[in-house]
Amino acid sequence: MCGIVGFIGYGDKNAVFETIMALEKLEYRGYDSSGIAYLHNNTAFLTKQPGCVEDLLLKIDPNSYSNNCIGHTRWATHGKPSKRNAHPHATFDLRLSIVHNGIIENYLALKKELEAKRYKFLSDTDTEVLLYLIYDHLVKDKVSLKTAVKLALSRVVGAYAFILIDKEDPDVMICGKKGSPLAIGMSRTEDHFYIASDPIVFPKHIENVIYVKENSIVKIKDKVKTYDIGSGSVSRHKIEKLQNNWLDIEKNGYEYFMQKEIYEQPKSIKNTIAGRIDGYRIVFGGLLGYEKIFEKAKHITIIACGTSWNAAQIGKYYIEEFCNKKVSVEYASEFRYSDKKNIKPEDIVIGISQSGETADTLEALKKAKDKGCHIIGICNSVNSSISRLTECGIYLKAGTEIGVASTKAFTSQVVTLLMLSLWISQNDYHNDHVYNETRKMLIQNINDIDVLVSKSLFTDGKMLAIAKELKDVNKFIFIGRQYNYPVALEGALKMKELCYNHAEGYAAAELKHGPIALVDDNTVAIAVNNNVRQTDKMNSNIQEIKSRGGRIINIDCSKNTSTDVDYNIQIPIVHSCLSPIMSVVPLQLFAYHSAVFRGKNVDRPRNLAKSVTVE
Repeated sequence: MCGIVGFIGYGDKNAVFETIMALEKLEYRGYDSSGIAYLHNNTAFLTKQPGCVEDLLLKIDPNSYSNNCIGHTRWATHGKPSKRNAHPHATFDLRLSIVHNGIIENYLALKKELEAKRYKFLSDTDTEVLLYLIYDHLVKDKVSLKTAVKLALSRVVGAYAFILIDKEDPDVMICGKKGSPLAIGMSRTEDHFYIASDPIVFPKHIENVIYVKENSIVKIKDKVKTYDIGSGSVSRHKIEKLQNNWLDIEKNGYEYFMQKEIYEQPKSIKNTIAGRIDGYRIVFGGLLGYEKIFEKAKHITIIACGTSWNAAQIGKYYIEEFCNKKVSVEYASEFRYSDKKNIKPEDIVIGISQSGETADTLEALKKAKDKGCHIIGICNSVNSSISRLTECGIYLKAGTEIGVASTKAFTSQVVTLLMLSLWISQNDYHNDHVYNETRKMLIQNINDIDVLVSKSLFTDGKMLAIAKELKDVNKFIFIGRQYNYPVALEGALKMKELCYNHAEGYAAAELKHGPIALVDDNTVAIAVNNNVRQTDKMNSNIQEIKSRGGRIINIDCSKNTSTDVDYNIQIPIVHSCLSPIMSVVPLQLFAYHSAVFRGKNVDRPRNLAKSVTVE
């Protein structure tokens, strides 16, 4: 989850400046602390600070200069946020400095071993253990830095991406990867290189990128050389064209990235759909040749985490309704540790991840692959780990999402899952007149969905006013039925992420089975009432809450809205399958405005990071 950056150059660029610029763009991966280490005139310099990169800048000498610099922005795993636990970490003699993203699982055993050798540790992190393990091999075994790294990594259990510099060899930078993302950007003239957790930090003049292979060590000295961690032998790497949308990583006049990304949803959904509808047929180039596999599969399992899991729940409704197949949705973190004896080789397992780097989802997909299942990926990032692991898949094409609380990725995931269900079933639709007409109407609605979402954004003013009025409320219940039950879960998640409030999502009818005990005069309930077929029953649930003193925000598209609500939010009328996409927009806006009124940093919610690359 942490962000790591490195710059090494052989021209006139200042590595310190370049690293800081990259760190600022990488802060979405963590902002507990930040720091840099650089080399100049055979001297190592180290500066680190609790808090964000802005705080770090105040501590850096503006005249600092180097050709070789590494940086880190931290999301704490081992050791609380503090200066002593901030990266980079350096050896006692400042010879080696390292930045690291990941978790060394066996660090305690290694730490005891190193302490017995009289090494003293100045932090509580697992990273410092990796650093001294490398240092021990380098100094005591008198081997090259690359060999010392290889020997150290052979003893390490866990996931990592790291960048290492050596004061005694300032023209070299070493990095390695296992289970955590890492990319190398190269200038046109190859006289300087950027290394980072995410290539979105690379400046506009960088045209080529190397996505570091799994289980690799990379040595950069004038050129890039890749080695296999196990054998130490040279391995080939692939140079690709960098495909960054620079507008995605700028706020473009919005106060926060999240606000911008909420408003980008008409565009992001349109991009998701583009080129994938041909008349009344769905076309997925990434699934070409897999039609029969989906047709034969009796069971589909969707694995995901967080917001992606909520989208997966909606996808379950779609596939079961249109494809007549049994679908399970599981948390990736639970799937990977369960026995799963009932999984069969002909089953399909779909992994959904915005970043394509979610550690639990990757490990769960590996487990399914070991079971012989067909594994499919749905993600938003080209060249992500999920895209390389899976047999085939679908790119969301939603554009880069910087805001930690996901918005546009969620709606693109839901649209994609609806289209996937129509794609799976499209060879059978000719036989059923009713389904044929439903299908045509749905595809027409999908074609128009960007316009309809734009209309949902018109609720912004109302949601702002409601958020202002309710800014002192700390207890929220979100309720929905069928397709909108997962939307209720997503709405509650956004309130938790951004406002740190007690917020729970429930299937509306389940209120009577315990949760209604929570309702009192201090409760606000948000009813996602955007399903014409279930309006009457939802109105009954609203009355159950009102009779116990709760206030109601009603998200509705029907003409039969309960009049006994405190706030009514009207959204466009659509087919019930598409109602989640309409319904979630005002919930996103409500959470966003609520957080702003409560003085929270929307783009940097407490204890969270954008991409969860650790277990």
